[in-house]
Amino acid sequence: MAFAAEARGLPDAAMSLSWALPFAGLLLSIATGPLLFHHVWEHHYGKIAAGWAALAIIPLMVAFGVPVAGEAVLHTLLTEYMSFIILLFALYTISGGILVAGNIHGTPLVNAGLLLVGAMLASVIGTTGASMILIRPMLRANDNRQFNAHVVIFFIFLVSNIGGSLTPLGDPPLFVGFLRGVDFFWTTANLWRETLFTGGLVLLVFLAIDIMLHRREGGAPKIKDPTPDTKVRLRGLANLPLLAGVIAAILLSAAWKPGVTFSILGVGLELQNLVRDAIILALAGLSLVFSLKSHREANGFTWGPIAEVAKLFAGIFICIVPVIAILRAGHDGALAPLLALVTSPTGQPNDLAYFWLTGGLSSFLDNAPTYLVFFELAGGDARHLMTEAASTLAAISAGAVFMGANTYIGNAPNFMVYAIARHRGVKMPGFFGYMAWSGLVLIPIFLIAGFLFFG
Repeated sequence: MAFAAEARGLPDAAMSLSWALPFAGLLLSIATGPLLFHHVWEHHYGKIAAGWAALAIIPLMVAFGVPVAGEAVLHTLLTEYMSFIILLFALYTISGGILVAGNIHGTPLVNAGLLLVGAMLASVIGTTGASMILIRPMLRANDNRQFNAHVVIFFIFLVSNIGGSLTPLGDPPLFVGFLRGVDFFWTTANLWRETLFTGGLVLLVFLAIDIMLHRREGGAPKIKDPTPDTKVRLRGLANLPLLAGVIAAILLSAAWKPGVTFSILGVGLELQNLVRDAIILALAGLSLVFSLKSHREANGFTWGPIAEVAKLFAGIFICIVPVIAILRAGHDGALAPLLALVTSPTGQPNDLAYFWLTGGLSSFLDNAPTYLVFFELAGGDARHLMTEAASTLAAISAGAVFMGANTYIGNAPNFMVYAIARHRGVKMPGFFGYMAWSGLVLIPIFLIAGFLFFG
């Protein structure tokens, strides 16, 4: 399957880095907007994204003609963006109808168990879905504890990021990889060791810290529990087969290749992908019909987060068109120095460099477009990357997913969880305070994992 960069009419080797400015500007806006100009961003993020997209499209049209630029952008929107946002919409909608009601006491073992369950769910219903389902039960379980901010921080580490590394459903960059031709279960077979090692170490560190803080709380005055323990029940069970249906639809599109293609304004759309997206949309519609409104209200479900993702990613997918075109030029393109950083003196890919560069950028930029950049930098051929260069694709995938946990803005659920926790009265650390936690806990673990698996 082709991607945005396959704008075949664009003269990739002749394009300068100035064509990447709209992409860089949009990612910088996403990274700093919620922090530096929150109110402006909250009300106008869609207009800001559209402005950067226009700065990418209009110069392309002027320089290379409307047909060439139009085909490149339309190809991206119809073949990649629509499938991408349909999946996120469905997972968000269906998971929003699942309610974990009741409350349990947040002891260290209970908390570790919830984190483990959440991390496992993240690869099935996505990091956003798992985070939205479990963050409120986690907060209720710990709302009578003196120290509870660390519970939310490790929740972001494990449930909102690392746990989503085993399937394309787990995290947006992996689904983008699936759309680019990576087999559905490739990440399961090739990242389970890295995920088990990294997630297991993070969970052990959490358990040690939580046991220490729980013991320290033993000598302090007791805080009255605002949500006394009650029997835990799972509501909205009708949504579980709908989630299974989403997985089945994706597997169907990967296995069924009828060879039928429809052309829309010169862009070819394969039948199996159209059927997949239609089924996924229908399943989301069924969730809205059969889920009780009270369950969604109890989950704090709103359309705001998915609307924001849809608008911002439309801008990202458009702005990345010239960037991927430049990357396709390889050593002949303007991004040749970046290619040199991830290439050893013998000409072979430097997997450790791919892991850290992908992860470092994913910490501050959105991890899906970052994954795309390095996927293309590694050649962009899914078959080659899944076989001869499997270790390189694993390094890119692990870096994008794992290191989205390094900051509040590294992955979409991070800031959502942070906002929910603050609203519920948890004294969360600020942007740099959170980075202190990730620096002390995650970076040493990533250093060990990097040398162990990619060194």
